[in-house]
Amino acid sequence: MRPQARYATAIELLQSILDGAPVEKTLTGWARTSRYAGSRDRAAVRDIVFDALRCRRSLAWLGGSETGKGIILGMLMSEGTDPATVFSGEGYGPEPLTDEEMAAVRPDMSTAPQAVRLNYPDFLASDLEVSLGDRLEPALMSMQLRAPIDVRVNFLKSDIETAKAALSAEGIETISLTECSTVLRVVEGGRKIASSQAYRDGLIELQDVASQMAAEFADAKPGMTVLDYCAGGGGKTLALAPGMQGQGRLVAHDINPGRMKDIPNRATRAGAQIEVATDGVPAELVGGCDLVFVDAPCSGSGAWRRNPNEKWRITPERLRDFNIAQLDALTTGLTFVRPGGRLIYAT
Repeated sequence: MRPQARYATAIELLQSILDGAPVEKTLTGWARTSRYAGSRDRAAVRDIVFDALRCRRSLAWLGGSETGKGIILGMLMSEGTDPATVFSGEGYGPEPLTDEEMAAVRPDMSTAPQAVRLNYPDFLASDLEVSLGDRLEPALMSMQLRAPIDVRVNFLKSDIETAKAALSAEGIETISLTECSTVLRVVEGGRKIASSQAYRDGLIELQDVASQMAAEFADAKPGMTVLDYCAGGGGKTLALAPGMQGQGRLVAHDINPGRMKDIPNRATRAGAQIEVATDGVPAELVGGCDLVFVDAPCSGSGAWRRNPNEKWRITPERLRDFNIAQLDALTTGLTFVRPGGRLIYAT
């Protein structure tokens, strides 16, 4: 695909997403039905769509409309690319822009409201200002960038240096971070992670450093009875397992058992012993856990770089629903903590 064709495809996909279609389903569906698109084309189109969603409001401001076309036009303007080189109608590219469309283009962000410039919904302004204070602008600016790729080294099967060497042998270069003892940050070859031998052998798991830090803070120990109350896909359950060294009882629970369907296979690959509670938390765990980990349902604002469309889907009503669910998860999770035990709450 020529660059113009990639942008034309991104415009169509973005418009579908703006109209309410799920992001991953939209991208996967296009990839499966577009046999003319090679792996590089699919990756390039995906990057364009995700970059556009991270900066949806500011790009739409520059491009003159909150449409797939307007957002891509704004992206070209922000990069200093002459729109005429893309909107040419050549090489399966988008049709030339009309005079009206060009008249709606803004030259820069100098008069844009803060919420537009920093790309967040208007109703979150006061909460963000209270929460972040002087860090508001740098924090929101960082959310407009692609998230780094982090992996967790599985200490049940490997260590930092062994995993680092195994990845390097496959063309995946990493560095250690001081924030957490289990993390390696990928600096080259990130697209190879899921197909790497190190991943298939369970030496590593894809996991953001913040999630790894939360699991490390929980400090699960050998012999403990540990309950991951909101386990979801089991990422943090797996991160708790190495600390237990196969001794004790590690139970994964989620209000929606279907979310945990991949945990058994992931646990086998990792060499972890995890009990998946598909029929609810076992009764004997009431008041009997040394450690209860509650990774409560949330708006996902901390993951806006990786899931950028979530910040455009959040509403005051959904935020209130999350608050209710969070309180319920916390109060219910407390019932499983034994006297002298601990509850770790993350959101």
